[in-house]
Amino acid sequence: MLVSTKGRYALRVMIDLAEHVGEGYLPLRDIARRQDISEKYLESILKVLVRSRLIEGLRGKGGGYRLTRDASDYTVGEVLRLTEGSLAPVSGLEDEQTFRVEEARCFEMWVKLDRIISDYLDGIKISDLCVDSLVGNDYVI
Repeated sequence: MLVSTKGRYALRVMIDLAEHVGEGYLPLRDIARRQDISEKYLESILKVLVRSRLIEGLRGKGGGYRLTRDASDYTVGEVLRLTEGSLAPVSGLEDEQTFRVEEARCFEMWVKLDRIISDYLDGIKISDLCVDSLVGNDYVI
């Protein structure tokens, strides 16, 4: 599994929104500056997050973006699945028939690895990655 820039940036945005949750709607320009992401690229990521209702946007004066739920209700796995499409370590895990005979012997190993990855990433909440939560946890950023 290789997480793209889009996935990594989406996580950074979600963490940024969580860390500034009491400030209302956060302007795109401010998020882009804090995260050192171009506004144009950030806008494309925010559209995906809004479309899936992970965040909401408000246009006009006082507008911007904010979380739709508490930061502890989002998982890293949820955000990465949205931006990456899949967290599977190999393609074809949905259908055992796509594996060649030589590869089929390894199918169960890949399924178990997929489950380990999903369980791990689904066990990390966005709130776990916020600055206030980093003291004493096991995540390395």
